[in-house]
Amino acid sequence: MMILNNSEIQAYLKRLGLSEIERPTLPFLNRLHRAHVERLSWQTIDIVAGKPASIDPKQSIELIIGGRSGYCFHLNGAFGTLLRSLGFKVHWHWAGVQPAGMEPRLNGFHLAMSVGTINEEGDEALWIADAGLGDMPFEPIPLAAGIYKQGPFTYTVTHSELSKNGWRIEHDPLAHFVGVDVASDVLEDLSVFYPKHEHYSTSPESPWIRTFLVRHRHATGSNELRGCVWSRRDGDRVEKIELSTQSRWRDVLGDVFGERLVAYDSAGRDALWGKVHAMHEEWKRAQELAGNV
Repeated sequence: MMILNNSEIQAYLKRLGLSEIERPTLPFLNRLHRAHVERLSWQTIDIVAGKPASIDPKQSIELIIGGRSGYCFHLNGAFGTLLRSLGFKVHWHWAGVQPAGMEPRLNGFHLAMSVGTINEEGDEALWIADAGLGDMPFEPIPLAAGIYKQGPFTYTVTHSELSKNGWRIEHDPLAHFVGVDVASDVLEDLSVFYPKHEHYSTSPESPWIRTFLVRHRHATGSNELRGCVWSRRDGDRVEKIELSTQSRWRDVLGDVFGERLVAYDSAGRDALWGKVHAMHEEWKRAQELAGNV
């Protein structure tokens, strides 16, 4: 497995707004996790633009150090590599996300992680760390059955009915998905996810090909940009704002989500906006026809 050198670690930490390398303790893991989900959004930008990035962890690291982000395979692949390089015990797992209205699934369309820490008494504790979910936990969750509240979100950890010794995270009722089932088997690398990434990033049947989506968490809520609609959640309040101009859309992308579109030149940014705005107008027309507007 890949281990980052000191300069790579420092560059990654700088992207997270951190500077000091600390011992692999729970307080440090919490700081790393909070910084990751606040500063690095979950996004489908490159997929919608027709320029999907590789999920090889080395390239995901370069992606993040270079001012970009990705979705679960990129984010948890890179974050797991960073944590391992900092001395944490990291395991990658096969997982599946259950959308609203669907049955639980364990289809490998999500890369999950568990992380071990050692306390001062020498006892090990296992944590669910996940920087790769759109409505992601703000901090690691104990890998133990229970109910855990983080800001406005409540998470329930239970046994997964789909995997022997696996676990399930049931999400907050106001979140965008119902839960995640995770297999207990430990994966040595991400090669088993390559076909899943190929499907998500290139197949006409992929849910992300025509869904421009950017999400991130913060201590008291979350932000989402779906097409041209910015949803701001703070506590139990959700405010939706339509971004009708490219300049406003770009400002929110950069200032709120940290997405500066650094991989795109002026023509590429214009083309991306044109595509997203056209999809947004198509969605508005469909809403009008359905009587939802």
